[in-house]
Amino acid sequence: MSAARVLVTCKQMQNVFETFRPRFEAADVEAVLPEIARQQLSEDELIALIGDFDGIIAGDDPLSARVLEHAPRLKTIAKWGVGTDAIDFDAAAAHGITVTNTPGVFGEDVADAALGYLLSLTRHITKIHMAIVDGDWLKIEGTRLAGKTAGVLGYGSIGKAVARRLVAFGCDTLAYDAVPAALEGSSGHGVAGVGLDELLSRSEVLVLCAPLTPDTHHIIDAATLAQLPDGALFVNVSRGPLVDEPALVEALRSGKITAAALDVFEDEPLAADNPLRSFEQCVFGSHNGSNTAEGVLQCSAQAVENLLRELRLS
Repeated sequence: MSAARVLVTCKQMQNVFETFRPRFEAADVEAVLPEIARQQLSEDELIALIGDFDGIIAGDDPLSARVLEHAPRLKTIAKWGVGTDAIDFDAAAAHGITVTNTPGVFGEDVADAALGYLLSLTRHITKIHMAIVDGDWLKIEGTRLAGKTAGVLGYGSIGKAVARRLVAFGCDTLAYDAVPAALEGSSGHGVAGVGLDELLSRSEVLVLCAPLTPDTHHIIDAATLAQLPDGALFVNVSRGPLVDEPALVEALRSGKITAAALDVFEDEPLAADNPLRSFEQCVFGSHNGSNTAEGVLQCSAQAVENLLRELRLS
């Protein structure tokens, strides 16, 4: 019988699990990989499973107080990835459960995706591709990125990597972060650190890279959207709940926002009746911005080491 049992509920980690199986075996840890139909397990699915495990490598699974009440053996949560907004830290602390994550591993990957989305908005790459697949030969006039003022909201590892790319594309690049120290040294990279109001009022292109916290929930709402220049472009590669989606829908309808690229949504997967689907000028992703072969392996390695370290210490 293994000394410890762990649940692996992150699909990306499951996809590369065989690479890390020897680490679990050497540590005498049994890993269980449940079937995951969509992006993550639900609260009820977790409750049905979690009671028999000492640790979990979690994706975006809702590790709420309700779930943790059913986890008497759980000693540690190893979050696969950076965002920990689905974890109830107070409940974890109350149960003596440690929480780790993997900061800094996906900056380059998500930044690549952000610029891909932005280029699709400015040069209509996705729309032209689909037209050609359908037998058409579509010619759409685009706009250049060089010379535009681009704002990065959130200047962590992802925001910094996005800003570097925007500078390289010739954008006048601004950045804002709720932690002023994060902006130290930004000018040396051609990025101007500014306040939130200035960022919004000047950004012809706005890229959202901030973490989801109580302070950033719906940071993009009707009021902040109104501060943007008319016809701005909007990209979100962070978390869906940072955006008040009805407010974004109205901004798209009015033309305040010319087009948006969204890798994430308030509710995922995107519902069939979500009004965002009605805007042909928008581009959507499946919360997949971090999903590269290199990033997945790097993140998985760090999550595994976090998990095994915490189990040894417990």
